[in-house]
Amino acid sequence: MVYLNGEFMPISAARVPVMDRGFLFGDGVYEVIPVYSKRPFRLAEHLKRLRASLAGIRLANPHSDAEWAQLIGRIVELADFPDQQVYVQVTRGADGKRNHAFPKLVRPTVFIMTEPLLPPPVEQRELGITAVSAADNRWLRCDIKAISLLANCLLRQQAIEAGCAETVLFRDGFLSEGAASNIFAVRDGVLLAPPKNHLMLPGITYDVILELAQQHGLPHQVRDILETEVRAVSELWMTSSTKEVLPIVSLDGRPVGDGKPGAVFARMYSWYQAFKRSVMRAGQDG
Repeated sequence: MVYLNGEFMPISAARVPVMDRGFLFGDGVYEVIPVYSKRPFRLAEHLKRLRASLAGIRLANPHSDAEWAQLIGRIVELADFPDQQVYVQVTRGADGKRNHAFPKLVRPTVFIMTEPLLPPPVEQRELGITAVSAADNRWLRCDIKAISLLANCLLRQQAIEAGCAETVLFRDGFLSEGAASNIFAVRDGVLLAPPKNHLMLPGITYDVILELAQQHGLPHQVRDILETEVRAVSELWMTSSTKEVLPIVSLDGRPVGDGKPGAVFARMYSWYQAFKRSVMRAGQDG
C-alpha cells in the first residue's frame, strides 16, 4: 500500500497527473526514513530535514509533524516486513499549463511508500567496495533533498559502468560527498568528515557516525578535506541510511591504504551495529 493525496491504495492504483510539476520540472523534495523492527529511526530529525528542504524550494509544508508521523506510522503498519525504508515525496502539484513560474494556487502532491530495508551484502563489509571519483558538477544547493537527481544518477552510473559501487565527488579541490552517500576518511588514526554546508546533504547517518566517534573516544575532525588528502588516507568510508557504513578499498583503481577494510572501520562498524540493536530497534532517538 502507498499513500497519495489523502488516500491509501495499492501502488498499482496510484496515478499522478502528467501536468504535475514534479514530473515536468523536478519541482519537489523527498525524504527517506529508515525503519527498524517497525520503528522509524530519528523521525523528528528526518521531518526537520524535510521542512528545511520544503523551505528551500519555497513550498509550504502540507502537514504538521504530528500528521506526518501518523501517515508514516500507518504506512509502516500496513507493510508486512519489519525493516523498511519509507520514501516521502512532496511536489508543487499539478497546474493547468507548463509554466516555470510558480502557480498562484498550489495543491501539493504528497506521496508516501515503503520498501524492505536490507543490510548491505556481507562481502561488501568484509572485502570492501570500490569507487571512482568525479568533479562535483551538481547545483549549489545540495543541502536541499530535491527530487531532481539527474546529476546524481549520471554520477552514480559512472561508477556502475566502471564496475564500482560509488562515485566520490570533489568540488574545487575538496571532498564534498558521494553520488548517493556521505564520505568519511581516516588519516593517522583520526576520522575526518567534511562540514555540513550547502554543497552536501546533511546526512542522518553522518550524524550517527560522528556521535559514535565522540561516544567512544575516537579522534575526529569536521573540516574541509583536500582531494590530495583523500588520495593519501589510510581508510575511506561511504555512509547512508540504506548502506549504513561501508569501507572503500579502491579509488580510481588505486588501493586505499593497504586495499583492505581498516581497523578503524572495524571498530566503527561494531559500534554501529550495537547502536542499531540497542537504539534504532528500540525506537529511540539516540
